[in-house]
Amino acid sequence: MRDCSMKIYIIAAVVIICSVFIFFIYYQFYSTVPRVCFDETCFSVEIADNDAERTRGLMNRSSLAETSGMLFIFEEERIYPFWMKDTLIPLDIIWIDSNKKVVFINNETPPCEQDPCPSYNPRVDALYVVEIPGGVARTHDIQVGRLAEFYSI
Repeated sequence: MRDCSMKIYIIAAVVIICSVFIFFIYYQFYSTVPRVCFDETCFSVEIADNDAERTRGLMNRSSLAETSGMLFIFEEERIYPFWMKDTLIPLDIIWIDSNKKVVFINNETPPCEQDPCPSYNPRVDALYVVEIPGGVARTHDIQVGRLAEFYSI
């Protein structure tokens, strides 16, 4: 009987140690990966915070995971039109103000198929813009007025 109790304690200790280890790995990963969340819906984002990165954006990408995107960070809040030059996939473009409130969305913005490429103008000031795969904003009910939360940014 005593051997059985000892085995149970050993198994419990191993389970606790493994759980702590898994939590530590999970925490380390998610505490360092830049993310933009709209309630429970989160996107791991690449950061574009200078002119070269913002110009390149998501050009020449043949795919983008449903939980991935790009966060464009600007120096000041103003109107920032976007275009889809050399972008191969449709995107949802979400403009966010300095209070991290969604102020405009262009859903399922198509790749540019003509020269010059059309520009998508929100006609409202923003400090951030998030690009995610086309159709995902509607799927997750991301709308004007929703708040965004930024993590590890």
